[in-house]
Amino acid sequence: MRGAARAKWAVGAAALALAASACGGGTAGPGGSAVVSASWGDPQNPLEPANTNEVQGGKVLEMLMRGLKRYNPKTGAAENVLADRIETTDARHYTVTLKPGWTFSNGEKVTAKSFVDAWNYGALLDHKQKNASFFQYIDGFDKVHPDKGTATAKTLSGLKVKDDRTFTVALNQKFSSWPDTLGYSAFMPLPQAFFRDHEGWLKKPIGNGPYMVDSYDKGTVLRMRKWKKYPGPDPAQNGGIDLRVYTDNDTAYTDLQAGNLDLVDDIPASQLRNVRSDLGDRYLNQPAGIIQTLTFPMYDPQWGKPGREKVRRGLSMAIDRQQITKEIFQHTRTPATDWTSPVLGEKGGYQAGVCGDACDFNPAKARQLIKEGGGLPGGRLTLTYNADTGSHKDWIDAVCNSINKTLGNDRACVGNPVGTFADFRNQISARHLTGPFRAGWQMDYPLIQNFLQPLYYTGASSNDGKFSNAAFDRLVNEANAAPDARQAVAKFQDAERILAQQMPSIPLWYQNGSGGYSERISMVRLNPFSVPVYNEITVG
Repeated sequence: MRGAARAKWAVGAAALALAASACGGGTAGPGGSAVVSASWGDPQNPLEPANTNEVQGGKVLEMLMRGLKRYNPKTGAAENVLADRIETTDARHYTVTLKPGWTFSNGEKVTAKSFVDAWNYGALLDHKQKNASFFQYIDGFDKVHPDKGTATAKTLSGLKVKDDRTFTVALNQKFSSWPDTLGYSAFMPLPQAFFRDHEGWLKKPIGNGPYMVDSYDKGTVLRMRKWKKYPGPDPAQNGGIDLRVYTDNDTAYTDLQAGNLDLVDDIPASQLRNVRSDLGDRYLNQPAGIIQTLTFPMYDPQWGKPGREKVRRGLSMAIDRQQITKEIFQHTRTPATDWTSPVLGEKGGYQAGVCGDACDFNPAKARQLIKEGGGLPGGRLTLTYNADTGSHKDWIDAVCNSINKTLGNDRACVGNPVGTFADFRNQISARHLTGPFRAGWQMDYPLIQNFLQPLYYTGASSNDGKFSNAAFDRLVNEANAAPDARQAVAKFQDAERILAQQMPSIPLWYQNGSGGYSERISMVRLNPFSVPVYNEITVG
């Protein structure tokens, strides 16, 4: 999603007033069921499934939507939800059969057309959906979403509705792991109400998940309420979730301690030394499919021209990951040695050490490489990050301190804070940044492909640095076409080695999911994506 590179957040004055007025952090939900209050941040874009590729919007879609598959909240395995069967004989032509009995919360039936229409909408260039590239392997994508010019077709030729419960998908190459990608939000179904009254749907989205949107006051709170007629196997165990917007997660943590908030899913770095004594067993700290990186603007000739890979490698070697993760993150981060996550395991494609010595702290070698590569562009390194959480400033400052000490220049590296995550993302999307920027990635699904293709494939949805390498693209295509998972993983690992050569981003550390909750709620845990399993939370 999410992602796509993602962030955590916090409360303006209006939300603070709301928090203070809520007894015990929650309110009464429909039918007397209690509502849970949780920290959140406004998403970058409206909550269209194919236009949401960051954490905050992804949290809402996980509550609002159910698709063909869902990733098991314990194991991360892709499991059928609306899909009764997804069948193929050649890993290229698939027949999807839906389970009966599913509806949207407005009463519309979920049919094969609900999926086909949603995917066609998401893929079409005219709609400017950030996740459009997730449909690139379906036949006809080049017509509905050409690299240049305008679309010459409105729908994907590879999608065909057979009947209410059956549709077929023709891919433009073999893709044996394709069914496992279908739990991602881009592939969610949409009701006809989305197309009949698009503006109305954006104001109050309609889904088929365990929660409905009750109301959304941007900048303050999004109120999700239990859908009592939800037909799925995982109904909400609470009356709803109030997602309260915070622009400072220290404030969210303070509200949690004061009993004005039930759940925080990002413990600020400044509180990590005290969190165990503050919360005891109500502190959550578990491995998650998240990696933090610094991404270079490869679209800027100062960073992308040949030879600059030496500067990028040198900067990576100037960062003392061990010291930063120990002193700032208190065992909630682990120094990264590749571009994926240990959560994947060997079978999923994780391979320790792919980064090689470029991820080892070596000041002398760092200085040598930076000098050989032509030095820092403009003589100074600017690291851009969103400032609406307490933790990013701390580690950005620590990274700059490490680089400055390595280079013997206190002004060689400086942080560049941007006020909000939305503004930060907008600057990235507009290619306004001329130096490296924070680029945390939370996996959308537990495959090595998801850590590589969306971020580094030419033109991919979350390729914010605009890295482009023909050999990398070729290996990704070959991996997707591999007849089995083992061969696919090997090809993806070959592609990852190109990243180690070119360093379009600097792997910093693998991130645990962290959080804390009040005494008022129980059955709280994070899934492998570090997102709370909201529907399982109970009150009292």
